[in-house]
Amino acid sequence: MTPHDLDLSLLQQWVGKTEAHQDVIRPSFAGALAATLDRSVTPASGDPLPPLWHWIYFWTACRQSQIGADGHPLRGGFLPPVPLPRRMWAGGRLRFPGALTIGADATRTSRIASVNVKQGKTGNLAFVTVAHEMTHDGQLAVYEEHDIVYRDLPQPGAAPAAPRMAPADAQWTRRIEPDPVLLFRYSALTFNGHRIHYDRDYVTGVEGYPGLIVHGPLIATLLADLLQRQMPQAILQEFDFRAVGSLFDIEAFDVCGKREEDGKVTLWAQNLRGELAMLATATVA
Repeated sequence: MTPHDLDLSLLQQWVGKTEAHQDVIRPSFAGALAATLDRSVTPASGDPLPPLWHWIYFWTACRQSQIGADGHPLRGGFLPPVPLPRRMWAGGRLRFPGALTIGADATRTSRIASVNVKQGKTGNLAFVTVAHEMTHDGQLAVYEEHDIVYRDLPQPGAAPAAPRMAPADAQWTRRIEPDPVLLFRYSALTFNGHRIHYDRDYVTGVEGYPGLIVHGPLIATLLADLLQRQMPQAILQEFDFRAVGSLFDIEAFDVCGKREEDGKVTLWAQNLRGELAMLATATVA
């Protein structure tokens, strides 16, 4: 299969497609995520929702008969019908002109911003970017561009991509034990049925990974949480992140960070061998 076999002209017909979800920023959900992140303080009604916690709201709750083999909603609805079997959260760019308030009614409006395909070192790739605007009381609180990557299954005998090493000058480090309970709790909070996070037979036998995959948004949330723990008075204004490699439940990993001379904060996640899994840049006030 070549990138042209993905029929880019068909997939790009989804560009501009929109959908909207309304939700209440429920205090009970925020409390459950605080517990999942092992925080000692639980945000309450009226408090600003911590950055990146919006991912536990605005569920896409499709009927069971509309779920695909990988546990995600069938493709071809809001998201384009990319035929490649592996789907991953590749990264994103977030801006926080305001804050969602716990207990408030809120709306997320989503739009397919772009669809692109290319030939990578490990096979075919398709990239879909979704733009989200989250508002309440008529004010924009969060703007997000969410990148999704689709790829082929690995070819038999194919050599894995060479890992990229993480920075070696962390000022802060926190060890995370990504056991199946942590992954299950985050999947439940986000109503995420993707089987790579909880079905070991599927993720190892079908998609060929060595263990359950730690959610990309969970890793990003842990990075933002590290920033909040180390700089509790800082206000996050921008957060850009990119997945570089995968983390699995079969070993611990570290979330790390450092302040830069320009005032920004570099954050990253790495496995026990120092291989980079996610890299982020935070702009704070």
